[in-house]
Amino acid sequence: MASKKSQESQRSGAEIVHGAQECYDHSLKLLEELGFPRGVLPLKDLEECGLVRETGFVWMKQKAPYEHFFVETNTLVRYDVEVTAYVEKGKMKKMSGVKSKQLLLWVPIVEMSVEGEKMHFKTPMGIGRSFPITSFMDEEEKEKHLVEVKG
Repeated sequence: MASKKSQESQRSGAEIVHGAQECYDHSLKLLEELGFPRGVLPLKDLEECGLVRETGFVWMKQKAPYEHFFVETNTLVRYDVEVTAYVEKGKMKKMSGVKSKQLLLWVPIVEMSVEGEKMHFKTPMGIGRSFPITSFMDEEEKEKHLVEVKG
């Protein structure tokens, strides 16, 4: 019961969006606002998204868990039915619902951040990995990024 009440207080005052297309559009807009590439959270069949601007708490609910293979990083990532985080410009902290397969184990990802040309990911043990930010960009973003870098 306490966790239900705590969950409700976390979501108090939230902007909530329902429906696959509306959630998809909302999540892309939020990722852009925060400075993240569009492809870093490739969630499918979203049903609900929420953002509490006052605290930075966000959540995204999808119909079923989803696994995505990031070809450029050679990494398999699992997204639970609900993914949550506290967000600020360039950073997502206290993440839940995201795991990366490392060797034979699923390792939780609790933080990700953008610094310059790199995306950094951290586990609960504080161990992390970094990849080029372009590994998580869609083709349109990559083209725009190349123009900005060269220009």
